Amino acid sequence: MADPVSWLMIEPGWRVESSDGAEVGRVEEVTGDSGADIFDGLAIAFSALGRQHYVPAEQVAEITDGVVRLSLDRATVEKLPAFDEPPESIDVSPEKASPLARFETRELHPRTRPHRTGLVRRVAEWFGLADRR
Repeated sequence: MADPVSWLMIEPGWRVESSDGAEVGRVEEVTGDSGADIFDGLAIAFSALGRQHYVPAEQVAEITDGVVRLSLDRATVEKLPAFDEPPESIDVSPEKASPLARFETRELHPRTRPHRTGLVRRVAEWFGLADRR
């Protein structure tokens, strides 16, 4: 696996290569908790408008400036599962909560939806045209 600290520098738009060095896609999102130094994995896309796929952190072999190399061959990368963005948080209401308490929780503390990258921004990142963080 890659150096545990180097995952913090990965940005959307970086090239993703298979174990043989062939480009297989681009980084769409990095998953984990930077505050706790936990790297979960990557969401990658095979094309600018393609569906996102999930790469577990254990499959990242090397991270260099602008490139993430995987320990998987191209055929295995193409079979990666779709990336399903986890919910930011979930609300659990006790079964015995009154209808009024449930309504107040839902209306006074609505869930926030996670930020999704817009299509134009995603394409710009794919081609390296977006501003870096």
